[in-house]
Amino acid sequence: MQVKAEVKKFVVENFLYGQEDNGFHDDVSFLEKGIIDSTGVLELVSFVETRYGIPVLDEELIPENFDSVNKLFRFIMTKRDSGTGQCAGIR
Repeated sequence: MQVKAEVKKFVVENFLYGQEDNGFHDDVSFLEKGIIDSTGVLELVSFVETRYGIPVLDEELIPENFDSVNKLFRFIMTKRDSGTGQCAGIR
């Protein structure tokens, strides 16, 4: 499964309880739409670190990295491309 699809699946299953709302697309802000809160961000961090072996630094916990499927995908791919994580399972 592609990284973006895995991220979206995680969000749908864990925050939307399997119900993909018509208004949910890859650029929707998790915070503005109330999809996740600060605890949800920590769940996303845990998912990224566990699934892709990417360490997430405190200074990286910003909306530019964790506030939509597309932003999270770009963050994961940037970390992978920079070699700052082992990124197990990235295809």
